[in-house]
Amino acid sequence: MELQSLLSFLTVAMLLTIAPGPDIVFVITQSVSSGRRAGIATSLGLCTGLLVHTSLASFGISELLRHSPTAFMILKYTGAIYLFYLAWQSLRDRNKMESFGSSPKCKESSLYKQGILMNLLNPKVALFFLALLPQFVNSRTGNVPFQMLLLGIIFIVQAVFIFSLVSIFAGIFGERLKNNPKIYKYINYTKACVLILIGISIAFGELTLK
Repeated sequence: MELQSLLSFLTVAMLLTIAPGPDIVFVITQSVSSGRRAGIATSLGLCTGLLVHTSLASFGISELLRHSPTAFMILKYTGAIYLFYLAWQSLRDRNKMESFGSSPKCKESSLYKQGILMNLLNPKVALFFLALLPQFVNSRTGNVPFQMLLLGIIFIVQAVFIFSLVSIFAGIFGERLKNNPKIYKYINYTKACVLILIGISIAFGELTLK
């Protein structure tokens, strides 16, 4: 694989990561509401999910999802229900104040797992990787699965970097709001709304199997 192709892919990957979307919005809301460590834990979870999607796309397993409407529908509605559950949790905890920047390890572990599940239960991510990675693969050089894995790892590394920066700055913003319980309550309302919108997007979005 040529260096120029790798650099082109890295540029596209960074633009896609920075662009407003479910993952980055989720990271921002978690960071503002619970601090930068919570945002970073969420980011690592999301990117762990991307590692699974990369592996599935590289070895052709994601193709099964493309050609199985039943599996696609079950996965996407399960993902939407899970996000609605997280939204309900946010509303339930709307009056609880947390210590910014000092999330207990059990909470960080929970957020990490939430990030993984949120990503794995979104079939659109699997199809997105299945559509994106082959565009930058040079079939003439052979070993296509390895090339796709390499591209996926590049995508994940830059995503971790960008999400971590976003978490830090969003956490700083949230830190300034921590002494105002009323504002904090509205932050949790906002987080719940974001989760609901992401869930609706997964369940009723335009992306379908072709």
